Order: sequence, then C-alpha cells, then structure tokens
Amino acid sequence: MTDDSPTEIVQLRNFVDGSFVDGADTFDKISPVDGARVAVVHEAGQETVDAAVRAARRAFDGRWGLTTDRDRAALLRRIADGIEARFEEFVDAEIRDTGKPVALARELDVARAAANFRSFADTISSAGLDSYLTDTGGGRSALNYAVRKPLGVVAVIVPWNLPLLLLTWKVAPALACGNAVVVKPSEETPSTATLLAEVIAEAGAPSGVYNVVHGFGPGSAGEFLTWHPGIDGVTFTGESSTGATIMKEVAPRVVPVSFELGGKNAAVVFDDSPLERTLDGLTRSLFLNTGQVCLCTERVYVQRGLFDELAAGIAERAKGLRLGRPHASGTTTGPLISQKHRAKVMSYLDLAVQEGAEVLAGGGIPELGEDLAGGAWIEPTVWTGLDNSCRTVREEVFGPVAALIPFDTEEEAIGLANDTEYGLAASVWTSDLSRAHRVAQAMDVGLSWVNTWYLRDLRAPFGGTGRSGIGREGGKHSLHFYTETTNVCVAL
Repeated sequence: MTDDSPTEIVQLRNFVDGSFVDGADTFDKISPVDGARVAVVHEAGQETVDAAVRAARRAFDGRWGLTTDRDRAALLRRIADGIEARFEEFVDAEIRDTGKPVALARELDVARAAANFRSFADTISSAGLDSYLTDTGGGRSALNYAVRKPLGVVAVIVPWNLPLLLLTWKVAPALACGNAVVVKPSEETPSTATLLAEVIAEAGAPSGVYNVVHGFGPGSAGEFLTWHPGIDGVTFTGESSTGATIMKEVAPRVVPVSFELGGKNAAVVFDDSPLERTLDGLTRSLFLNTGQVCLCTERVYVQRGLFDELAAGIAERAKGLRLGRPHASGTTTGPLISQKHRAKVMSYLDLAVQEGAEVLAGGGIPELGEDLAGGAWIEPTVWTGLDNSCRTVREEVFGPVAALIPFDTEEEAIGLANDTEYGLAASVWTSDLSRAHRVAQAMDVGLSWVNTWYLRDLRAPFGGTGRSGIGREGGKHSLHFYTETTNVCVAL
C-alpha cells in the first residue's frame, strides 16, 4: 500500500455478545496526518454498555467458565495466528488512527500484538501455584495448596499512543486466566480494537468473552463502564489524573485496579559513555512514536565533561528526523495524535522559553506543505538552560521533547533523576559496570535500563511507582491481578 488516503469512510461499531451493533450516537475519527475524516465511530450509550457487561457475565458463567488453562492457551495461539494472517489490515488500521510510520506500526505495534498472545499462552501453560506440607505437631501434618480463579468481568481501558500493543498486553492475560472483558479503546484510536473482535471471534472464543464499547470518558462509555456494578476489576493505561478518577469511582465497591500511568522519565549519561551508542539510544528514547510512549525520556542529565558534545549530537539527530506521510520513503516521525494534543505540547514549548530555555532544535510547527497543513505536526525539540525547578521539567509533556541538564557527581545525578512525583522508567548510560548496577538500582522506578532503552522480556515485571501506577504486568506478574487465589488446607 502506498496511498495514505482511504477510499471510503470506515464504519466502526460496538461489538457486543458476538455481534457488531450501532451506537446511540456517532462521532468522526479525524486523521492526525492531514485532518481528513477517516472513520465514523458508533458511540456506546448506557444501554450498550449494560448489554456488553451482561454478555461478558453470561460468557463467564457459561461455557467460557468451564475452559481449562490448556483450552485458553490454545485459543490465544489461534488469536496470534489470526493477527498474523491479517497483519497488513492491522497495520493499515493502526496507521489510519495514529499516522505513525508504517515501519513502526509493523515492527512494534502489530508484531508485538501477536507476540503478547503467544507469550501469555506460554505463561498460563506453565504457571504453578504454592503448596506447603505443614508440620502440625504430634506426628500430624496438613497440606496447604492454592487454587487460582479468574476475577470475572474485567473492564479494559486503553490509550491512544500504542493502542493495539497495549490492548493485547491486557486482553491476552485476562483471557488466559479465564476472564471475560469489556474493552473501551480511546476515541482517538478505535480501529484495531474493533478489528481484533473479528479475529477473536474467528479464533473460536464464545460470544461475550470479548466486547468493545466505543466512546469518551465522562458522561460516555468510559464512565458507564467503570461505574458499572457488574465489573469485577479495572485495568487502565493512560494519564495519572484519569487513573485517580477511576480509582475514586470504584473505591466504594473495593474493585481491584491495575494502572500504568504517566511518566517523566530520566536518562542519566556519564562522561565515560560511548557517544555514538548513547546518541542512538537517546534519540530513540526521546523521539520514538513522536515522543508519545509512556516510557519515553523527557529529562536527560549529562555529566558536565560530555554535556556540550552530547547536546550538539542530540540536536543534530533531532534536526535529521524526517516528518511525513506514514508510507512515504524516508519518513521517521509521524504527527501527534490530534490537534488538541498538539495544543497541549505547544503550550509546553512556549512555557519552556518563558522559563529560560535555549532551543537547540525544533520548538515549533513544521512547514510540510498544503496537503499536510491540517495534520497535528510538531518539530522534535531539544532544550538546555532548564533545571528541576521548571514546570517543563516536572510535568509530563508526552511529546518529542528533551530537556538536557548538566550534573557533576553520581550522587547529584541520582538525586536529580529521583526528584519527581513519577516513577515509571529510567536509563543509565556508562562504561563503568559497577556504576551501571549501582545507579540503575538507585532509580526510584519500575523499569531501569542500562545502555539501552525499551528492551523488554515479556515475562519481566512492568509497571511504575508513585504517580506512574499501581501493580505490575508481564508474565506471572499479570496473573496476580487477573486472578484471585484460594488456599485449601487439608488435615492429614
């Protein structure tokens, strides 16, 4: 495919109890590439959300509840096969929603979606449980063993930045554990969740196991879903403020939550770091997906001996990025998700200058020609002259921005990196192995990389601390949220 302009307007309907259904209203999905309307989305009203939750409950109480770990692992592998069979359809849907470069959609979003289902099929197939032989005295003993049970009906609320990847990261373990789900994708990225409904149905999942309701947050599908008394758990990835709202809504019913929220991630670069490798890694961590990844770096602390050289290198890399249509040859960087989000990011670009920033690269809206003038484009931006007292350095921008700040000692670097309300991810760049371990472990985050970024083992724990989230996902860690355990004690 070489033409980024769709030939027809796609209709995206809700998926409830195995069928696509119209919504109470509709809204337009606008391309962030050029501002064109690319889809009409059917917004779920309260009745549609009720129907989806009831369908999920019937599935959970019915045939789906009788499946074994082996049955569900086989289903997950068939779903992965289905994604791969329709790979380019998922790529096109992801690009239509986000405008990201085709190579990124293929290599990250869709490839990882299939991998998520295979990984959790392996996890549930091999997961064990605790058992203990207890000495009770007098020559007697007891056997204690745990059994795992699914939560029930889980609300899955996913963001717009990596919509398919993060959707499957939650749906795969939820289904592996035997739950039924009601998915609320972002209104900005409704396409791949809808396409996944077809694949899951074709793979043989009973009706009601996977449901999709489209809409917005307050006064729409998001609120109707999180408030619903039939929901047994909520998993959410998105802004910290939204997570706090959801927690408040479900607190009276003590519904368990799993949150992966915002970040203001730091990189710590020591002056013994190999320059080119560090520049390659930082460029990726700053500007991948136009900076719209929760793990992206926005604060870069550089030891003073390397500061000027690294700052010049990062600025040059930022200027060398190529913005353009997703399928255009040489495109490295897509638009932001929407005009609304661009306005937010631009407000921080303006604020940085007010706070005393020197702009080494970017800082504005690029001129890309009349055909892209309606898109949500922004220049990758590099600043110096800011410090940790600045709002630009403390608040999450969620765009392609880098604040470069010098430091002198290891202790100072650790203090600067940890001076934040967030605690999602960090990266450490050094040739000193002892220092690498020491500093990486000192980061108050859920994920700490050394001389790399976004290198993931899907079995490893994933999540944040502070305003960056609650709980951990990945491998057996996901099972802790999507199941409850019952201990059985038998006197022998």
